[in-house]
Amino acid sequence: MPSTMPSTMPFHSNPQRSGASGHPRPAPPAVMLALASALLLGGCASMGGGGPGTRAVERMAAEGASAPAVGAPAVRVVTLDAGIANAVIAAQATASFAQKLGQGLPVGTVVRAGDVLDVAIWEAPPAALFGAAGAGEALSARQGPQLGRGSSLPEQMVDQDGRIALPFVGKLAVAGRTARQIEAEIEARLAGKAHQPQAVVRLVRNQATSVTVMGDLNTSTKVQLTPKGERLLDVLAAAGGSRQPVGKTTVQITRGSQVVAMPLEAVIRDPAQNILLQPDDVVTAYYQPFSFTALGAVTNNAEIPFEATGLTLAQALGRVGGLRDERADARGVFIFRLEDPAALGLPPGAGPGTTPDGRIPVIYRIDLKDPASFFVAQGFPVRNRDVLYVSNAPAADLQKFLNIVSSLAFPIIGVANAL
Repeated sequence: MPSTMPSTMPFHSNPQRSGASGHPRPAPPAVMLALASALLLGGCASMGGGGPGTRAVERMAAEGASAPAVGAPAVRVVTLDAGIANAVIAAQATASFAQKLGQGLPVGTVVRAGDVLDVAIWEAPPAALFGAAGAGEALSARQGPQLGRGSSLPEQMVDQDGRIALPFVGKLAVAGRTARQIEAEIEARLAGKAHQPQAVVRLVRNQATSVTVMGDLNTSTKVQLTPKGERLLDVLAAAGGSRQPVGKTTVQITRGSQVVAMPLEAVIRDPAQNILLQPDDVVTAYYQPFSFTALGAVTNNAEIPFEATGLTLAQALGRVGGLRDERADARGVFIFRLEDPAALGLPPGAGPGTTPDGRIPVIYRIDLKDPASFFVAQGFPVRNRDVLYVSNAPAADLQKFLNIVSSLAFPIIGVANAL
């Protein structure tokens, strides 16, 4: 039976598997879209940033306000305004040399332990205690016979307790007092015993008095004090001056249990801080390289040094070149700091997360979209080791995403066209 099938049958290929020539056809649009999506997702995952955004910090503030006391986060977020700035400035203020130590007196004005005094006591006639013949002929001859008789006592050395002992007077505390004050005390004690007594006290010899000067100076030495009265800058000059720039040098004076420090530049600017030094003072000059770190959407990401006299937030923004217009969120300017609880009106050691020295981590936030915030920034002090951070604006993150999309899309389109 003859076959009804044609002798030749054309071969029909699967159009989804091969082209007319038998080669593989390009992938369908769905495959290309999947490939593009995978690449875009990878690009989004790799899109970085300079730090947390403004919303992330706001969430931290909200979580801190709603969290229980036991598990409260250590970081506090504080909106910076004039009241907060004034509280921080008040907490940072320290006593100056003039306030804490005073001006003092030149050497020899006040009696000290180890000084030698010459004490003479005079009585009007008829002398009762100190008018015996021969007791004070030399003094009487100097004063004249009409003045009655007097007695010049042996020289008195002030003991370690700051006292001397006089006949009919007893032990008398003289350390820290002037000669006029000692005379008045002697006359008061002799009242009723001697006839109209009068005393004359004179400092014969004072112990060697000096100030120790040390630190980052050209010479560490002892500077002898004289009745002229040496001041702080005098002894620093005698030690050869500071080896470091004046703006980065801090001067500390130790007097007994009191320790006060001030920037050298502030002492030079204010003559009232150039105080008279007292015996046994210790003057230390040391180099303080203060700095803050600028991060995020600012022109210059770096560690920025500043002077010991201090720096305001407005000055700090100026030193880093300001905010980057194409990236910065002017509402998201932050200062990260370990703060004294007193600056926020909190008791010492308040809350968890307190550092060993009693400080708490705080993030100060300032909105530079508000014109009034620039006045706050002019007075808010930047401290050593602060971190100034400016977050990216949401539009900047969107622009970065679009840049990644475009950078990945064009190569994919090119590959598709080639296939």
